[in-house]
Amino acid sequence: MPTLLLRLQGPMQSWGTRSRFDHRDTWPYPTKSGVLGLVAAALGRDRGEDIADLSALRMGLRVDQRGVLRVDYQTARDILAASGKSKVNVQSWRYFLSDAAFLVGLEGPRDLLREVHQSLLNPRYVLYLGRKGYLPSPPPYLEDGLREEPLEEALRDYPYLLSQKPKEDVLLVLEAREGRLVYDQPIAPFAQRRFAARYVTEVLIPKDEIRLKPDRAKEGEDVDQQTGA
Repeated sequence: MPTLLLRLQGPMQSWGTRSRFDHRDTWPYPTKSGVLGLVAAALGRDRGEDIADLSALRMGLRVDQRGVLRVDYQTARDILAASGKSKVNVQSWRYFLSDAAFLVGLEGPRDLLREVHQSLLNPRYVLYLGRKGYLPSPPPYLEDGLREEPLEEALRDYPYLLSQKPKEDVLLVLEAREGRLVYDQPIAPFAQRRFAARYVTEVLIPKDEIRLKPDRAKEGEDVDQQTGA
């Protein structure tokens, strides 16, 4: 079954799973609900529209750069409704990943993946990396992102997203029949905010098995020669 690859990379991104009230968390890598939300925005689907076809896609990802966990601490003044005069401080902690890079794969019907691929090139709505204002840079669209390989093979074989080869083994996360439970499977239109559990497996790809793009591989060799590595 074919696979569509997306590049989720930018200065800030956040993939919440348990965000409540004033504390907004982030998962260490993109959630399925977050990725499908980005895809639905590219397709121009309203939050009330059915996304059963997108939810049925099998997702995996490769963590090319984990990024650094940071927190955006915010305060605001809020007027108490009872008196209309008194004010209280409102605090919020919003966690995000700084300078992370992920290669995400969606496996499913070719026609649907082709439609998504084209929509990423010309998205209907603005695309965000999990939270409004967190813009992708570079864009998620990959010209050669529509692959004939199955999910795991496509994620393993695609060249590394960064310019130099990784300094540590690379995490690969695949949707599976058993494994680690994550609660990010959309089961209704996004407006209803209903999610179920799914399983994922996590394995490490040895750093020596990660390929660079041909031009980057040559650059990497030059760097190694200069540093004596």
